[in-house]
Amino acid sequence: MKTFADLGISKELIKGLTENKITTPTEIQEKAIPFLLKTGTDFIGQAQTGTGKTAAFGLPLLQKINPKNEKVQALILCPTRELGQQIAKQLFYFTKYSDRIFVEAVYGGEYIDKQIQALKRPTHIVVATPGRLIDLLERKALDISHIKTLVLDEADEMLSMGFKNDIDTILNHTSGSRNTWLFSATMPKEILEIIDKYMAKDATKIQVDKNSIVNKDIDHQFLVCPDDEKLQNLVQFLKQQGQNRGIIFCKTKAGSQTLAKQLQGKNYLTEAIHGDLLQLEREKVMRAFKNSKLQILVATDMAARGIDVENLAYVIHYQLPEQIDYYTHRSGRTARAGKKGISLCLLTQSETKRMRDFELKLGISFEKLRQ
Repeated sequence: MKTFADLGISKELIKGLTENKITTPTEIQEKAIPFLLKTGTDFIGQAQTGTGKTAAFGLPLLQKINPKNEKVQALILCPTRELGQQIAKQLFYFTKYSDRIFVEAVYGGEYIDKQIQALKRPTHIVVATPGRLIDLLERKALDISHIKTLVLDEADEMLSMGFKNDIDTILNHTSGSRNTWLFSATMPKEILEIIDKYMAKDATKIQVDKNSIVNKDIDHQFLVCPDDEKLQNLVQFLKQQGQNRGIIFCKTKAGSQTLAKQLQGKNYLTEAIHGDLLQLEREKVMRAFKNSKLQILVATDMAARGIDVENLAYVIHYQLPEQIDYYTHRSGRTARAGKKGISLCLLTQSETKRMRDFELKLGISFEKLRQ
């Protein structure tokens, strides 16, 4: 079994990793880090959510930064505010014992003037959501002309959230001598178009778990019942889970609000997040969930983008998603950091055909829930 030292990571960064209880490289880290440290070409990494992609690109990125050069040397694009904050926080923890490398996260939902002021300080790495980055570039508040590396993290999620035009603008703006490192759980047609248009023809691609883009530690289960029996079956499953925590997915804002109220009525500590929540309201709910003041989060697909909460025992698909990529992203919220997790689909009879389609295309197998 390889160590981070075997991969070429410096002693100072390893000390920061160890303090954060990261001691054994994951598969994507083991495959990506040596390549990203030693070569100067474009890179494509395909691995499911929760496999340690941040360290896979973050450690080589930190090791390549020149701390004495105060210009922005690297740019990380990600889909959501929460993921941007998480990446910046992890990079900060990694560098606790190394030369100080300054990382700034910029995103929507925060006063832009405050972020502009922060960027006037020496900044080596900028972590940004596409929309806010475009705003900063238009105001000439950020100079990214000197970057040597552009990272696209959760690229498929950024595209599904409608950031295609912003990403095109940023890639055109930064074209030149920079390298592009693209990380994505899935490779839809839009991602392949970006790779073909903006990345080198000799870009190296590494794929983790070639036979399945879904985390192998997830136990995929299903239960068939009429719509009007879903709630009672859900409650029965939650009783079996005891104090375990998880996320329940609905397709619509109305559906998530209704289900959250129904569960509250049964004394479950739960709240809903959806696209119509104000940023402050969303932050309040997410803070309560991360601090374990809420046991269950009810979410729509778009509102759940970028959520990363440790030790979630299960994900429940109260309504099956229309898109196969959504199933991948939903399920990836559980079974992180080598732990096991359950992905449970509550299906009507007419939805079983789509579940079988998921099995075929994702290379997974669903088992009937034992009650």
